Amino acid sequence: MLKRIIIDVRSHLSTELSFYSMSSKGKSKSKSIKKDESAPKPKEENNVISLDKSNNIIVQILAKPGAKQNGITGITDEGVGVQINAPPSEGEANTELVKYFASVLGLRKSDVIFDKGFKSRNKTLRITGSITIEQVKNKIEKEIGS
Repeated sequence: MLKRIIIDVRSHLSTELSFYSMSSKGKSKSKSIKKDESAPKPKEENNVISLDKSNNIIVQILAKPGAKQNGITGITDEGVGVQINAPPSEGEANTELVKYFASVLGLRKSDVIFDKGFKSRNKTLRITGSITIEQVKNKIEKEIGS
């Protein structure tokens, strides 16, 4: 079977991909896919603070260890920026992050579980306590303002 892929870039805004394939009987089939990249991507906090399949709240964190004091620096498309007053060695910053985030949300440390990113600055926390996603967002916004 002979396959040929042709990519035709007509402008910066749209891309048309055409796929041509020859069947064993010699008939050609074509399929066209158009992709419009002109629409700007909105800032979505849904990816940063969301619910998982078990209705636990998932928070994406951008950790900044070694700061003078604990604090939330802001919310971006990539995560909630949190500066931590602990060195990034031997898991000290991770432990302090869970402890600080639990205090910000008014939860027990056992309600904030370190999910992913043990050795990375991009981390994921799972919140299992009795709190809604709106309450989490409000408490984070309040902490940013203080």
